[in-house]
Amino acid sequence: MLTKRIAIDLGTANILVYLPKKGIVANEPSVVAVSVDDDKIVAIGNEAKEMLGRTPDIITASRPLRDGVIADYRITQSMLKHFINKVSGRFRFTRPELMISVPAGVTSTERRAVIDAALAAGAKKAYIIREPVAAAIGANVPISAPAGNLVVDIGGGTTEVAIISLGGIVAQNSVRVGGNKIDQAISDYIRKKYGLVIGDQTAEEIKKKIGSAMPLDKPLTMQVRGRDLIAGLPKIVTLNSDEVTKAIGDRLDEILLAVKAVLEQTPPELSSDIIDRGIVMTGGGSLLRNIDKLMTKVTGVPAYVAEDPQLCVVRGTGIALENLDDYMRSVISNR
Repeated sequence: MLTKRIAIDLGTANILVYLPKKGIVANEPSVVAVSVDDDKIVAIGNEAKEMLGRTPDIITASRPLRDGVIADYRITQSMLKHFINKVSGRFRFTRPELMISVPAGVTSTERRAVIDAALAAGAKKAYIIREPVAAAIGANVPISAPAGNLVVDIGGGTTEVAIISLGGIVAQNSVRVGGNKIDQAISDYIRKKYGLVIGDQTAEEIKKKIGSAMPLDKPLTMQVRGRDLIAGLPKIVTLNSDEVTKAIGDRLDEILLAVKAVLEQTPPELSSDIIDRGIVMTGGGSLLRNIDKLMTKVTGVPAYVAEDPQLCVVRGTGIALENLDDYMRSVISNR
């Protein structure tokens, strides 16, 4: 096979690239820094993320994907081109075939935008796979079997909930709540309670270090640095994990409601399968402490977090691309 194949998880928070037989070859933030004067791209990925909230007025650092879909077409195209060149070299004899994962709830127009951006970035063909299907494949769930599997994929911009059977989606729901909205909830809480303004990266650090979906027996604490809203001067406050649980409660409720909505749409035969097999949780958001326990408590269905949950979607996309003939029913669009 002379044509190179590349699988990409085009996430709101991170972009991951997988090459068949090599595995994951790139995992970088979906951030692009652009020069204001000449509209040229200054940095992409890790280098651009370090600039977030720290740029002078001549550079803007932003995420070209919002809520799992393209918000800035030109910059997304440049970002795709950058990663294609990075993994396959700038000089190549053939154009690669790309498979890109997209949220299950995207419209046909949003799907078309992803395909067009991939082709404009230098792809010969572009295939699309829905994120819950890719996540299930990556979590080693036997999706081709005539049995129901419930996958909850909590990404940076969206949470995808889907019942998968015989390689396709039977029932699904997608809410535009993910890691970014959870970070925003932490930021808003600290601003309201302590009059302290913090950046997105600080909010994410709080979530990772002391965040929990349920109150802990021994609450964790952390010192948080930011800018005092009234005095405008640097200030430090001490935050505990129970406060973070309270801050993110409403966002987690939205995710739980999406899961309940899908369970209500599920045919009875598949419901019994789900009780036996449990809920598979994937995506970076599944790394939040006790989120599986909260899911089990609210739904009554045992939930477990897949191994390396943040890598499930890209790994599943790569496996589907390697075995295209076997997974052709699960690939919803190609050109």
